[in-house]
Amino acid sequence: MEYKNLLLSEMEGVATVTVNRPDKLNALNAATIAELGAAFDDLAVRASAKAVIVTGAGEKAFVAGADIAELAQQSPLAGKATAQKGQALFRRIETLGKPVIAAINGYALGGGLELALACAVRIASDNAKLGLPEVTLGLIPGYGGTQRLARIVGRGRALELILTGDRIDAVEAHRIGLVNKVVAAGELAATAEALARRMLANGPVALRLALEAVDRGLELPLEDGLNLEANLFGLCATTDDMVEGTNAFLEKRKAKFLGA
Repeated sequence: MEYKNLLLSEMEGVATVTVNRPDKLNALNAATIAELGAAFDDLAVRASAKAVIVTGAGEKAFVAGADIAELAQQSPLAGKATAQKGQALFRRIETLGKPVIAAINGYALGGGLELALACAVRIASDNAKLGLPEVTLGLIPGYGGTQRLARIVGRGRALELILTGDRIDAVEAHRIGLVNKVVAAGELAATAEALARRMLANGPVALRLALEAVDRGLELPLEDGLNLEANLFGLCATTDDMVEGTNAFLEKRKAKFLGA
């Protein structure tokens, strides 16, 4: 597919999805949401892409939010449909089965922060600004922000950010656990790629099952979560990757995982 609002590239197993509307601070309009859906449908089945980095074009913004001009024209039913489309896309990213890293280069506001929240790991440049300002427009976050933010930073901190609409800087975002790491803007892309490659040095099946265990387990009582973990651990034991990984450790060599 040819993309108008995205750039999609891949190098040695790491794909990069770049929201490419720098003149609009990479705002998520309906066309961009549709293109992101197509891109992640592609990446879900593309065997060569084993990890994904999501970022924004230019130096000012990761994604500065949804397209307000579109939102302002929506009826209640259209608004609900818009929210559901965004939610479905971000859930697809969250359950891709491959590590997805948000490289937050600048503003990550509204739908942009919600996109980052759907990623497994978030790395921010030191000039990043993050927030969910929807209440300042008479709205609430609609792409999963009310649900994911509280799960990541806790109920109180999430409600403070949502109810004030305040923006926070990268240092504060790191302090409250919203981002995993803060780096200089010039180091962001390399840091995200290095992290992706550290993950890809491990067994692909184990990565997928670890992502599933955390994602599904968060919604379960502890006993059920532990049972899920045990089942997935047992599933790992059926794989050639487990045999290779354990033998490589015992033989003091680097494992050569095949993802089977």
